Amino acid sequence: MPENHDQPSGAEPSTERFRTELERSTGGAQPESSVEQTTRIPLVQADLEAGTRPNLPANGHKPELPKPEPESDAERTAQIAALPADFPALPIGDTQAIPRVPAEPSGWSGALPSASQPTEPDKKRRSLIRAGVAAGAAVGALTLLYVGDLALTSGTVPRGTVVAGVDIGGLDEAAAETQLREKLGPGVNEPVELRVGDRATTINPEQAGLQMDWTATVQQAGSQPLNPFTRIASLFTTHDVAPVSHGDREQLVQALEQIRPQLDRAPTEGIIRFEDAKPVAVDPVTGQAIDMQAATDEVLAHWAEDGAVRLPYTEQPVSTTREGVQRALTEVAQPAVAAPVTVRGEGKNAVLSPETIGAALRFEPDGAGGLKSSVDLPTAIGGVEPQLADTIKRSKDAEIVMAGGAPVVRPSVDGIGVDWNKSFERIDEVLRRPQDRTVQAIYVHEPAKFTTDQANQMGIREVVGEFTTNGFEAASGVNIRRVAEQVNGAIIKPGETFSLNGHTGPRGIAQGYVESGIIENGRPGRAVGGGISQFATTLYNASYFAGMQNVEHKAHSYYISRYPAGREATVFQGPTGASIIDVKFKNVAKSGIMITTRWTSSSITVTLWGTKQFDVTSQTGERTNPTEPQEKVVPPGEPCSPSKGTPGFSVNDTRTTKDLSTGKVRTETQHTVYNPQPIIHCGAPPPPPG
Repeated sequence: MPENHDQPSGAEPSTERFRTELERSTGGAQPESSVEQTTRIPLVQADLEAGTRPNLPANGHKPELPKPEPESDAERTAQIAALPADFPALPIGDTQAIPRVPAEPSGWSGALPSASQPTEPDKKRRSLIRAGVAAGAAVGALTLLYVGDLALTSGTVPRGTVVAGVDIGGLDEAAAETQLREKLGPGVNEPVELRVGDRATTINPEQAGLQMDWTATVQQAGSQPLNPFTRIASLFTTHDVAPVSHGDREQLVQALEQIRPQLDRAPTEGIIRFEDAKPVAVDPVTGQAIDMQAATDEVLAHWAEDGAVRLPYTEQPVSTTREGVQRALTEVAQPAVAAPVTVRGEGKNAVLSPETIGAALRFEPDGAGGLKSSVDLPTAIGGVEPQLADTIKRSKDAEIVMAGGAPVVRPSVDGIGVDWNKSFERIDEVLRRPQDRTVQAIYVHEPAKFTTDQANQMGIREVVGEFTTNGFEAASGVNIRRVAEQVNGAIIKPGETFSLNGHTGPRGIAQGYVESGIIENGRPGRAVGGGISQFATTLYNASYFAGMQNVEHKAHSYYISRYPAGREATVFQGPTGASIIDVKFKNVAKSGIMITTRWTSSSITVTLWGTKQFDVTSQTGERTNPTEPQEKVVPPGEPCSPSKGTPGFSVNDTRTTKDLSTGKVRTETQHTVYNPQPIIHCGAPPPPPG
């Protein structure tokens, strides 16, 4: 290629591109190939932007430029100048997208267009490039942060992990477990509060078989998450992990059963209660019953957490509603006590006061959400009958009493009384009235229930059976006398059965009985009512010789020498007076039987009166199968009465009964086994203190 002396050294590529453009504008040069255009045009643009201009003649005319010889590929490559840094990237070969240098207008003065002002598409491209660079830098920085955070937190509990209010996030497992033990350990043995609805109570974790598992709790938190979004979120949020505990389910169920009465609630129907004469509505309350299996699961899962454990329960419905109770209040209760009720008697009136009305009113669910009312007659009668006492004559039953050493009949007396059922038949309607609140007392004849004729027909006129026992201590004598007073005068009609426990009812301090000696497990003891067995033995023998049918009796476990062997009895009642061991016999005679008793300080006699029908004899057999007593030592400090003991044995008693009216003879044999009464030794008393 010939040298160009008009261009300073180093400017040849720019001069050549400029010459080419001039040839194109004047038509003096042949068009280049598209490859040459693609290669050279960007270089012209670069020269223009760099401010390099070709040397032109002073007259402004275009110089005559010799046609250049073709360059080789190597020469073209050497002449391509480097692109400026902000030059927009263009695809090679896309000639239509390459900006062209405009042709010089006529009168061109030699000034080239300025290349310092980029077009709008160029600006957008540059903004996208800058944004891409910034985004790349940000992604790179975040990647570095993520990798660094992952490396720093490896092997630790995930950030934000909280167990029962204790933050263990970021700690290794050992440190997290230590933290939980220090923060939560002291409180895990404190009582756990349980709540069911509005009721609450506590259980002791240790007694309920509950224990914490700190290691499993930490392990439950898991490991560090790999998800970057999860890790970023953990910087601003917390993750609650339930404490892991172990429990003996059966032991926990037993503990819950013990406190269940404090949490369960029986349903309560709505009701009307009275404060003096003022009615007050009591709203219904639904019941609640623990779902025991679900409650056990809930305690096992949450007992170590803060706050009360709320147990699941089932609701027990009621049939009344608040509206139904209010309706009963306004429509029934309030009108009923708004004024008294007058009861008109024969020659005298009585007043049923609002207080008595309120006490007599009863309410119960009506099945439709409301309440239905009724009047308790005994309460209402008790409020007015004493006021009409002068108009009422009580009937009196006939009595059979002892007079002159023999039974006599006291005649019965008929009376006049009030039929209260008929008198108060319309009381509900009257109680709803604001006025005319009166009822009429209806008087009726009242015959005696046990008439003189009935008493005479009982045939109670002679002794048919009698027995006496002796020897008892003073306290036992008090109890024997008290029970004798209660039984004295009892009458048993033909076919009826007499029960000692049933006749006396409970025999406690309130009934006049005292503590006395008893035999318990072969050892002397004391109990209220001791000594009654002696009366029971006496009564049993009196009925035995009267020919009564034995229904129930039980001999003592140990033989007592003051009683006939094989022909004695004991009795026993529970703490509430319930009958456990009793003496019962049935009147199989044609006449009635009356029991009388005579008491002295050393003996008790029971007599049965009637019409003699049976002749009775007794035959006691030999004592067989003797058993020797064992020795027992009572520990020091316990109550003790030494005893020499007695042998045990078996015995048969045979009763022969002849019916005097028919001549029929009946034989009965009773077999009794007595245990040996142990030999009691009292242990040495404890040494004196000090």
